[in-house]
Amino acid sequence: VLASLATGPRQNNGIFYEIRTYDIKPSRMKEFVELVNKYFHLRTAHSELVGFWTVELGAMNKAVHVWKYDNFAHRAAVRKALANDKDWQGKFISPALTCIEKQHNEVAYLVPWCQLGKPSKEGGVYEWVTFQMKPGGPALWGESFQAAINAHINTGYTKLIGVFHTEYGLLNTVHVIWWNESPDHRAAGRHSAHEDARVVAAVRDSVRFLESQHNMLMIPVACSPLK
Repeated sequence: VLASLATGPRQNNGIFYEIRTYDIKPSRMKEFVELVNKYFHLRTAHSELVGFWTVELGAMNKAVHVWKYDNFAHRAAVRKALANDKDWQGKFISPALTCIEKQHNEVAYLVPWCQLGKPSKEGGVYEWVTFQMKPGGPALWGESFQAAINAHINTGYTKLIGVFHTEYGLLNTVHVIWWNESPDHRAAGRHSAHEDARVVAAVRDSVRFLESQHNMLMIPVACSPLK
């Protein structure tokens, strides 16, 4: 059944990732992050958190977190347990909701040629890049997109964390997470990549299928597994 739902090739199991994005009231951002760091152990007792970040550049007062689930039944069971968890509801949800202006979620699969990675060390920054591709799915643009990603990996200046293709949310959306040692390291690497003929050729081929692109620079919160 899950395979029939998929919009394109993906890993051969039911594992998926829920991407949750919150817009936080500007005056409450500090309070929200403090709540997350103080009480999020109550949430991670129920299911696996991949990462939790606040956005530094590319958007303002925004938080992004990613959750891993074995299948949809697993997510349903977790959501039910959370609704009945009085500590979670009272200590985090009630005060946190007063800080949040808007919530958005997506369900995505890792693309089949990517495994979830980890940074080589703690203390860097994450770049979240959202590509809106032309309708048709990976059967249309998958090979060109993969070649463009690999061309950037081969330059050696950046570390790939994950490539996710949406299943619920805006379709034909691909989210790519990169890790760099610092914003300046990322900037220097990008300048070098733009002068690399292999990268230029791969990107030129891939952008034939691109509708839009949005980049955000993100900082992990203290309780994030990806730091």
